[in-house]
Amino acid sequence: MPKKTKIIKQLLTPFEKFLKIESFGGIILFFVTIVALIWANSSFSDSYNNLWNYNFDISIMSLELSKPLILWINDGLMAIFFFLIGLEIKRELLVGELNSLKKASLPIFAAIGGVLIPIALFFVLNNNSDTLNGWGIPMATDIAFTLAILQLLGNRVPISLKIFLTAFAIVDDLVAVLVIAFFYSAEISWNLIGLSFIPFLILILFNYYSYFNKFVVFILSVIIWLLFLKSGIHPTIAGVLIAFTVPISQKIEFRSYAKKLKEITSDICTKENSDVILSKQQIYLIDDLQDWTEKVQSPLQQLEHNIHSWVAYLIIPVFALANAGVSINQIDNLDANLTLAIALSLLFGKSIGVSLFSYIGLKLKYAELPDDINFKQIIGVSFLAGVGFTMSIFVANLAFTDNPIYIESSKVGIILGSVVSGILGFFILKMSSKKQLK
Repeated sequence: MPKKTKIIKQLLTPFEKFLKIESFGGIILFFVTIVALIWANSSFSDSYNNLWNYNFDISIMSLELSKPLILWINDGLMAIFFFLIGLEIKRELLVGELNSLKKASLPIFAAIGGVLIPIALFFVLNNNSDTLNGWGIPMATDIAFTLAILQLLGNRVPISLKIFLTAFAIVDDLVAVLVIAFFYSAEISWNLIGLSFIPFLILILFNYYSYFNKFVVFILSVIIWLLFLKSGIHPTIAGVLIAFTVPISQKIEFRSYAKKLKEITSDICTKENSDVILSKQQIYLIDDLQDWTEKVQSPLQQLEHNIHSWVAYLIIPVFALANAGVSINQIDNLDANLTLAIALSLLFGKSIGVSLFSYIGLKLKYAELPDDINFKQIIGVSFLAGVGFTMSIFVANLAFTDNPIYIESSKVGIILGSVVSGILGFFILKMSSKKQLK
């Protein structure tokens, strides 16, 4: 294998693993959504509603938390999801596809259009002042669903198109996080926010000195999450901020690790052992190897790797199961204007915004189109960007906290807009990528 090809393969392998996790997670998400819809409209619909509204109480010394199960999921489990988003954003900004202006230009242009145009279209289509707070619902892209759709096209889709989609979806997520922090938080208790800065500053110092201890970080993170929960700022924001304090640096260089790896493996092979068990010397050497392996992995990379599967295969599916169940019996009571405004903003706002701003970036020569991508594929991806399931439902819950009718209306609009966007994006990409089929 040529040296250049080998290097490219080494760089692509981690991303390809990321794609597999996200894609399979998207498939699970699809089936869980169907289950939620069937369950919510079956003869067992009461059990669906009763389960997610069941109250759980937790008491820690003088601190008492009492929430229905659905809020433990949306405020608690989803904080882990946002923690992962924070890790991904930090990695992309420092060493990934967003770490230079040349790499980031096209995804940033696409993301800006994919945020501004859907919001503008929502304001144009929405004629009810009571539902204007839902403007943030159509602005984000669900990366798991979109990558799952791309995987259905197999090798018709070049890896650079998947990287483009991932990069602009991460920028989308960053904007969504900022919007949630500034526009979808309740009245803020600045005293509690001030207290949260104490453990947060400790984590910043840990990051500065490249110190990381999982147990200490976990305890401080729980304290910050609780203070954010009580302060009025949505606790998922704490997950993102904590992620930014996780060190990305390695304790040892890879060259030193590779040299030590050769020494240890050579020693292991020379030690005698029985056919059944290892010798004591081999066990010590394996322990030594594990220590070196842990040191060569940056805490950020290790955490992202360990959490990714849990988020894709458990946390997001549980969130979808709890939030995607819309009862057909309630459709007559829904706000049709809100449903239509969200669906069309996802479908047309995203497709027009992403493709138009990408075109502007290319024409102004602020961005470059990769050699193996054509603009028709960008248009196809822009329709896929209208699949805004997870983050859109999350924002809908925040936008209409006290109005279940508006929440249900939003969910129907999100599902409709996402389904149509996904189907159109799939067929546009299929037609525009035929020449790349091997």
